[in-house]
Amino acid sequence: MTKWGVVATGRIADVVTSDMALVPDAEVLAVSSRSTPKAEEFAGKHGIPRFYGDYHDMLADPDIEVVYVATPHSSHYVVARNALLAGKAVLCEKPITVGLKDAEKLVELARRQNLFLMEAMWTRFNPLVRLIRELVADGVIGAVRSVHADFGAPFEHDPAHRLWDPAAGGGSLLDLGVYPVSFAHMLLGAPKSVATQGTLIDGVDAEAALMLRYPNGAFAQLSSSLVGYYPIAATIVGTAGRIEIPPVFYRPTEFTVVRPGQDDEKHSLELTGHGYQYQIAEVNKRVQAGEIESPHMPLDETLAVMRTLAEALDKLGVSYP
Repeated sequence: MTKWGVVATGRIADVVTSDMALVPDAEVLAVSSRSTPKAEEFAGKHGIPRFYGDYHDMLADPDIEVVYVATPHSSHYVVARNALLAGKAVLCEKPITVGLKDAEKLVELARRQNLFLMEAMWTRFNPLVRLIRELVADGVIGAVRSVHADFGAPFEHDPAHRLWDPAAGGGSLLDLGVYPVSFAHMLLGAPKSVATQGTLIDGVDAEAALMLRYPNGAFAQLSSSLVGYYPIAATIVGTAGRIEIPPVFYRPTEFTVVRPGQDDEKHSLELTGHGYQYQIAEVNKRVQAGEIESPHMPLDETLAVMRTLAEALDKLGVSYP
């Protein structure tokens, strides 16, 4: 049984913690919040035996093996770093940090400490996404020539909200665009060039369009937005067919393989919970085996995704404090 501690009590912490109950060998032992009453309320809701009003106190708990960092983007680095220094394995929400340099420091620290670290890109562990990777690797649609993915939804403009606040790591790319960018990296690797277009509001990217180009001529067209109502779908185009993933592509319950001269091949999944349990099971498996990273979401790939995001943000003119 792997014993977890959860840092923060917001929406994402709530849904991920509820899915931890679906993993037989995962036990949520403790939760921390800046407010002790909130930590106590969260603990009562999820049946967590220990709660703390300061995450440092939770990190001092010797029984906790893995810390799940569910704080806002701007504090990912500090909390994850302190957890690693406390000797805990870490699953950190995406993006792993706001900037590339901090991500590099975290990875270096985890490797030096010989501790597990993974960005919580839960899409990678969805059974249908893993099947898609297998089909692509087996050449079912031929060589991949392009990837198209988007993630956008209209959010009320509120300068005080973290999505619109540069100090909180706001903007569409870090919050939503990380999904299509990571998806493209999963299929095509790191690009040779990144071209961008976008709109800034309050100093953050309200919308962003990325064109990633690869040495073999393949490309990825990706977009994210806080102002537009996007389908949140993805298509992988190959030389012998394509794979269509309907909304929402980051949490697929179905996809279709389309090939000329053949009947469409449909795949589906009856999803239990919210879909986070697959990444929790992966962390448990790797930690119990004494491994320090997941081959399905390796640290070098997390850094490569961060490089793409950092380059895109720089070209858009976004600068975080």
